[in-house]
Amino acid sequence: MTHQPTLLVTGASGHLGRRVAEILLARPAGRIVLATRSPAKLADLAARGAEVRAADFDDPTSLAQAFAGVDRLLLVSTDALDQPGRRLAQHYAAITAAVRAGVRHIVYTSLTHAVAGSAMSLAADHLATEQALAAAPVSWTILRNNLYADYVVPKLGHALASGRLATASGDGAIAYVTREDCARAAAAALASDDVSRRTLDITGPAAITGAQLAALASRITGRTVTFTPVSAETIRAGLTAAGLPAGLVEALVTFDLGAAGGELAAVSPAVAELTGRPATRIEDFLATALAAASSSPA
Repeated sequence: MTHQPTLLVTGASGHLGRRVAEILLARPAGRIVLATRSPAKLADLAARGAEVRAADFDDPTSLAQAFAGVDRLLLVSTDALDQPGRRLAQHYAAITAAVRAGVRHIVYTSLTHAVAGSAMSLAADHLATEQALAAAPVSWTILRNNLYADYVVPKLGHALASGRLATASGDGAIAYVTREDCARAAAAALASDDVSRRTLDITGPAAITGAQLAALASRITGRTVTFTPVSAETIRAGLTAAGLPAGLVEALVTFDLGAAGGELAAVSPAVAELTGRPATRIEDFLATALAAASSSPA
């Protein structure tokens, strides 16, 4: 009889983690364990057969208990951007706890071009986490996710209202990938029996510039959107004035700078190779998403 592995998803009450859990529960992937700070939010998934365990990345004791008996673990990178160093400390704690619990393989959601010298503020934490995995006595799959196509929708909502898509990305292109495709890729990597150490870029099937994105929005909606290059300081000032937290402001501004430097333009077939189905084109995603947004009540 073939051994059915125990698979654990961290951050399972978040958008990405929850969708991975749903995908795994829809197929015979083995025993599914979901780790979260808010177990009550996953009652519906527990009713579908998942085991829900309380886990707080700021509490190593809770991680030791949550990771017990797990074979393969998906470490969804946290969103702790409020204090410098907190996110990385959380990732270190999770990796340490996983190793001590006997987890054999870790799948980690990283960032495209997580390298030294990246313009993107979030790259440093991801790079350090990747280095911690490389030093750990386990096998791993690093999924370097590009920017979510989902986040383009509210940006284009503002652009459609003003007639301007203002970014500091210049002529740089971004291989936007849908959250759904990231979830499908993560679920496939976690449920796989692969025990190698591999780093995969998770991207859409093509990269698109800001000017092309504005033209695409115009074509889909029939409303004129003009691409307007602006400085990083202009973007930073606007986001700060809108009341966004400083860490998030810096992340968004430096995504533009990373794109301008060509850091987000690489295209990979990894989604199709992992899942057997191609990644969604940005044109197709936005055609559906913008139509849905325009029909929603204000």
